[in-house]
Amino acid sequence: MRSLVLFGVTGRMGQSILRALGESTQLRLGGAIASPDSPRLGERLELPATAMAGPPMHITSDAASALASAAVAVDFSSSNAVAAHAAECAAADVPLLVGATGLDAATFDALAAAAARVAVLVAPNTSLGVGVLMKLAKLAATALGESYDIEIFEAHHRGKRDAPSGTALSIGGMLAETRGRDPAELAVYGRHGREGSRARGSIGFSVVRAGDIVGEHTVFFAGDGERLELTHRATDRQCFARGALRGAEWLVGRPPGLYSMHDVLGL
Repeated sequence: MRSLVLFGVTGRMGQSILRALGESTQLRLGGAIASPDSPRLGERLELPATAMAGPPMHITSDAASALASAAVAVDFSSSNAVAAHAAECAAADVPLLVGATGLDAATFDALAAAAARVAVLVAPNTSLGVGVLMKLAKLAATALGESYDIEIFEAHHRGKRDAPSGTALSIGGMLAETRGRDPAELAVYGRHGREGSRARGSIGFSVVRAGDIVGEHTVFFAGDGERLELTHRATDRQCFARGALRGAEWLVGRPPGLYSMHDVLGL
């Protein structure tokens, strides 16, 4: 069994990862990391023995100690902590899967720097189904061309902080690049107050934040007389946790570099 260090253990996804570890045949929890100001520091984790790499453990902010014996790390912490976690993983020679979203340019630079030393998998959505959705969307964009308008709709629970979601932005970026364009040039985030017809080739984004929606993404390809819709709906957060563990297992032993869930799925 390999030891996994989990950043962001107290969050929604952190708790889902803990549950999924009980199903894993490859990974066990070797470190549970929360922020230095978390009220849950020192709390003992009540997990089945099959989910842990050693004796019962407590939530800590001491990542260095946990990483010393880790085979891989998974980060579902806040976006402003990811850069520091990546640096710690690089220093400890531990590969890292980043599932946190809302990352800024400086954080991506930090991940690229870490990837020069260890394998880093950046996955704004760890669902296996979303990985397949992105592949299908790329095929559709290539086949249909710019005469078909693209709209990306996403919905999440009321507590999600970033909008559009990291997944929606990744889909939009991929589709813009498929068309040989800069994503920033094509993106349209809402149309309130806009006048005039739609710009050719633009990619629209729409967002819903409500209730306890786990996650939904639809990519529309709308042409004259027909419309293609590709949709992924997550009804249980465990699909993301299982996908994250599959990605973490895949990372172990990989050479340094930046990877995505497409690599994990072989797409």
